[in-house]
Amino acid sequence: MFRPFSIYVGLRYTAAKRSNHFISFISLVSMLGLMLGVAALILVLSVMNGFDRELKDRILGMVPHATITGYENPIADWQQLASVVEQDSRVIATAPFINAQGMLTYSGQVRGVMVQGVDPVAESKVSIVSQHMLNGEWSNLKSGGFGVVLGDLLARYLGARIGDKVTLVLPEASISVAGVTPRLKRFTVVGIFSVGAELDSSLAYIHIDDAARLKRIREGVEGVRVTFQDLFKAPVAAREITSTLDGYFLVSDWTRTHGNLFQAIQMEKKMIGLLLFLIVFVAAFNIVSTLVMVVTDKKSDIAILRTLGATPGMIMRIFMVQGIVIGFAGTLIGAALGVLLALTVTDLVAWIEQVLGMQFLSSDVYFISYLPSRLDWNDVGVIGGSALLISFFATLYPAWKASRTQPAEALRYE
Repeated sequence: MFRPFSIYVGLRYTAAKRSNHFISFISLVSMLGLMLGVAALILVLSVMNGFDRELKDRILGMVPHATITGYENPIADWQQLASVVEQDSRVIATAPFINAQGMLTYSGQVRGVMVQGVDPVAESKVSIVSQHMLNGEWSNLKSGGFGVVLGDLLARYLGARIGDKVTLVLPEASISVAGVTPRLKRFTVVGIFSVGAELDSSLAYIHIDDAARLKRIREGVEGVRVTFQDLFKAPVAAREITSTLDGYFLVSDWTRTHGNLFQAIQMEKKMIGLLLFLIVFVAAFNIVSTLVMVVTDKKSDIAILRTLGATPGMIMRIFMVQGIVIGFAGTLIGAALGVLLALTVTDLVAWIEQVLGMQFLSSDVYFISYLPSRLDWNDVGVIGGSALLISFFATLYPAWKASRTQPAEALRYE
């Protein structure tokens, strides 16, 4: 059977038992180092991709891509403005809003809250909140009903449940016969939502008509929320659309409220990826040291092969095969392990949290309360290909050194 000489001898050298066990140990360490480096890189990048996805889907699914608000006064004819904005092909939908900041109190508990007055039907087109209701129905928000939908963490902190009446305190004074008093209004809890993010602890929804009465807005709304096809184009698109509108408006976008968080994740992904990639380089240096020691150990064998007619190119390819086999095995096993961990790390961490009775990611500190993961096969391909390429280059110098072995010099003392 025909076998390529260099590949055949290289594979035999790789599989053969060595008299020098230290070389075998270094070979194993090289493969394990490469395996761990590839696996860790795939796992960490998958987790960073998961955080990136959760930011886009959950956080930016709740907060506006962009808002258009009145310059000084509420927008009276907001329906006309919304219809003009929706004519742009980049826009998915719009929804009116009235915002208020205050404190919610219940059973002696007080919590600062951002209250959003919304149209439940329109809001469902621009927000994911209606898809993440734990208790109650999003449609329970009705005009004049003074119902409120609370975030899960906010409801738990207050101890409020469906049907309970909570009191909203606004930082505005009202003058009555009793003197100057803060503006208070009781709301009935009609729903509880949970998106697994920090917004669960600080956000509440009421009907836009109730919000208008609460803030004494007789006509119109404070602004219009706009959702775009591509959220990364939202800042530019929002300003271009606003410039075509009649009148003066203020425009804001998600990069002003959560842009720093997204940029931090992108920067951390790049820096952590770069640092972990150094593990692969260390493993490649181990391959170099392994092959150098193999070449030194096999000098007499190289000399015999040369005297039998093997060319320097054949000798070089023999030792390149050994290094490539180590690199391929380490990369393949590491990629398989990394993919397996990336697909199961969320459930694995949740199980560890359950066993230990503790939570690693608290939504009071982090913007989500669990460890997300999203496997990107492009990342797997780039990491695997880079590891193989580094392994290949690591074999060149030792293999070239082996090809330069002179038979007479190697066999002089044999």
